[in-house]
Amino acid sequence: MVNLGLSRVDDAVAAKHPGLGEYAACQSNAFMKGIFTFVTGTAATLGLQMSIQRKLKYPFQWHVLVAVVTGSVASYWVTRVESQKCSHLWLFLETGQLPTDVHTVIGTSKQEEAERQMSP
Repeated sequence: MVNLGLSRVDDAVAAKHPGLGEYAACQSNAFMKGIFTFVTGTAATLGLQMSIQRKLKYPFQWHVLVAVVTGSVASYWVTRVESQKCSHLWLFLETGQLPTDVHTVIGTSKQEEAERQMSP
């Protein structure tokens, strides 16, 4: 049986999806990076605010609020990016092909269009 967090996956399902363990490890790593980013982002923002407190006079509760919001936003962004990488890994493990990136396709077509306009 394969463990996914606290739940166990049946052997038949694990056999059908051989990359399940790697995907689970990737997601776990993404969530740990998010938690680490939250803690360090909050602490860094709070420390920065404390160091410039002489110029900006406002109550300590606002220091904490701003620090927690900043840490949360940074944590969300890191977790989202890392989870997207895990999604791409899962698709690769299941299909053997990498998903096409919409931004790359759009960027390529714009670049080709610009090259066509420059050539005589």
